[in-house]
Amino acid sequence: MQSRPFSRKDDYRGPVQAVILDWAGTAVDHGCRGPVEVFSRAFRKFGLEPTSAEVREPMGREKREHVAAMLEMPRLAQMWEQINGHRPDDDDVSAVFASVLELMPSTLADYAEPVPGCVDAMAALKKMGIAVGSCTGYSRSMMEQLLPRATAAGFNPDCLVTSDEVPAGRPWPWMCWQNCMKLGVFPPEAVVKVGDTLADIAEGLNAGHWSVAVTRTSNSIGLDASEVARLDEADLAAREKELADKFLKAGAHFVISSVAELPGLCETVSQRLAEGQKP
Repeated sequence: MQSRPFSRKDDYRGPVQAVILDWAGTAVDHGCRGPVEVFSRAFRKFGLEPTSAEVREPMGREKREHVAAMLEMPRLAQMWEQINGHRPDDDDVSAVFASVLELMPSTLADYAEPVPGCVDAMAALKKMGIAVGSCTGYSRSMMEQLLPRATAAGFNPDCLVTSDEVPAGRPWPWMCWQNCMKLGVFPPEAVVKVGDTLADIAEGLNAGHWSVAVTRTSNSIGLDASEVARLDEADLAAREKELADKFLKAGAHFVISSVAELPGLCETVSQRLAEGQKP
């Protein structure tokens, strides 16, 4: 944090002040397995069997919006109509979301393990004087059991903002800006926002931050650390390259395999800021 306010009449040429991390698929829960399990179980309670791809497609958004997006998918909407005699409406979204709320806290707690290299990278960032914020599509109540387990495992960011603590979740910038206010960080270009979904990238861009995407631990690849370790190296590289191209096309400033690479990336961003570059 700066010792005095930054004036917009000047170009910011200082270092990175903060990193804001997404949770599942970025900092914890390699492959974003926890929410997939929750949404799958919730929809099964209503007689629907979503595919993994259908569950993962809206990932990163606020969770009621996630339910609504899934119920708008043609296959799932048709299945709902066959079972219930009408197309899904807002009351139906609320009913499924209530099931998600019930299942989330205990299920997510089983997926609190930080991704490989995360804890060391966070320690390195703090030694560099960089604050570590975080935000998530989860609500505060959904985090109640996950948060202490992640803390015990070594992931303890300086700040957490959840989607129910702001007017709207991703891709709106409010969670990022709330992190900046709590951390005392300004201007927006002094911040690196990191996530594993297109919604994360849009959020970072809308907030005026350097928007960074991770591939190997992401929702899109969808594999835990042991499954990734068993992949052929060429296969893994091809999957990461395809995903990286998708993220870059969506506007990401940088793509990295995992948050383990963040200390070096922040040095790169700080150099660009010193040269007068902006996100």
